[in-house]
Amino acid sequence: MIVPAPVPTVRFSNPPTMYPIASKNVAVIGAGAAGLIAAHELRQEGHKVVVFERENQVGGIWVYNPATESDSLGVDPTRNLIHSSLYASLRTNLPREVMGFRSYPFLYKRGSHRDPRRFPGHREVWEYLKDFAVDFKLCGLVRFGTEVWHVGLMENGKWKVTSRKREGNAYNDRNQEKLDEVYDAVVVCNGHYTEPRPAEIPGVEGWPGKQIHSHNYRDPEPFRDQVVVLIGSAASADDISREIAKVSKEVHIASRSVQNGIIGKLAGYDNIYHHSMIESTQGDGSVAFQEGSVVYADIILHCTGYKYHFPFLETDGIVTVDDNRVGPLYKHIFPPALAPWLSFVGLPWKVVPFPLFEFQSKWIAGTLSGRLSLPSPKEMMADIQAFYSSMEASGTPKRYTHNIAGYQFEYDDWLAAQCGCLPTEEWRKQMYVETSMRKRSQPETYRDQWEDEHLVRQAEADFSQYFSKVPSS
Repeated sequence: MIVPAPVPTVRFSNPPTMYPIASKNVAVIGAGAAGLIAAHELRQEGHKVVVFERENQVGGIWVYNPATESDSLGVDPTRNLIHSSLYASLRTNLPREVMGFRSYPFLYKRGSHRDPRRFPGHREVWEYLKDFAVDFKLCGLVRFGTEVWHVGLMENGKWKVTSRKREGNAYNDRNQEKLDEVYDAVVVCNGHYTEPRPAEIPGVEGWPGKQIHSHNYRDPEPFRDQVVVLIGSAASADDISREIAKVSKEVHIASRSVQNGIIGKLAGYDNIYHHSMIESTQGDGSVAFQEGSVVYADIILHCTGYKYHFPFLETDGIVTVDDNRVGPLYKHIFPPALAPWLSFVGLPWKVVPFPLFEFQSKWIAGTLSGRLSLPSPKEMMADIQAFYSSMEASGTPKRYTHNIAGYQFEYDDWLAAQCGCLPTEEWRKQMYVETSMRKRSQPETYRDQWEDEHLVRQAEADFSQYFSKVPSS
């Protein structure tokens, strides 16, 4: 087993832009991973950048908050909003070598509070993002504690951005003054793991148990001695089901991936059961599954994903969210009628996120400066319609529009070609594939047992070359 080497101590300067550019004033919404790399790439291209961040620190979804919302299902629009969906025990499901930005390798830094594991806990990812922001001097671009209230297109083609400062931990509509500003372009980086998308369950209105969305899951204690029905089969569902099984009576996993007629215990567990999806719920506390089995449950836990949510954005209907399809968007980024002056970073899911954000941000920055060109709006719309038609022909539901798991590296490399930069490293692709295979075959141990040391060495060789080229100061 290889423990990642400590990262060299370096200082990052702001290198001069390499291209003749037309500088623009750009508003970036959000200072999570997407917003930080967008700000960095925009500034590299010579643009003037302001980043709006409603919290008081960088990191976005990676800032752990032990608090939960007043509505545990996350559907009450008046609930207290908590941005992060992290649970206390969360570890990455990708190794750090794969996760990091290409311009800033995610290596272990020595320190008493740092996590040296290849698959670190969430705090280490947050520390990495803080390191990135500090080393590239991005914090000075961020307006912390500032919520974007409204973004709207003006008659002159520019964008009016209305924001307001927080007072303590809350906003006060009556007393808090709003600030209106004008920008040439807006880059939306507000994430998509905050607005829960619970499952629709027949009869649940009369069901007497408790419902929780995984957005409000922090630790297993509330599930002690309970019978739990968990809906979902993605990474969070896998982790949470195993964690709560240690304290609960039973965990029954309802998933589309389980075909009708197949039911059974999870290997290695006496109290985790696989089911097909829920058929109905009743007032006596029963939950019936499509394959015919019935359990009497205390809690239904929705590990069912999230909605894309842009309550601040007004485009006169040009950009909409329909069954979790944000569109129309060219390559998941640009609405043709508003390109390149409105763009989105980070919409694709089931991906290696940080390098994808980086490629998207490079393309956005280059198009805004005029160094890179986009097709005509008509050509972009034709491409979008062809994409939608291919989804329909294959029977892919609309809600999977931004699920690019099957072609994420082809997408990344297409963006790289547009930007004139190198494609994804082969070791990164192979490491991702091998990790995915281990996760399926060894879900309990894949984070701590691996046999890809040769890929780790390739990654570290690449990282050493990178650091040797970094100017120090």
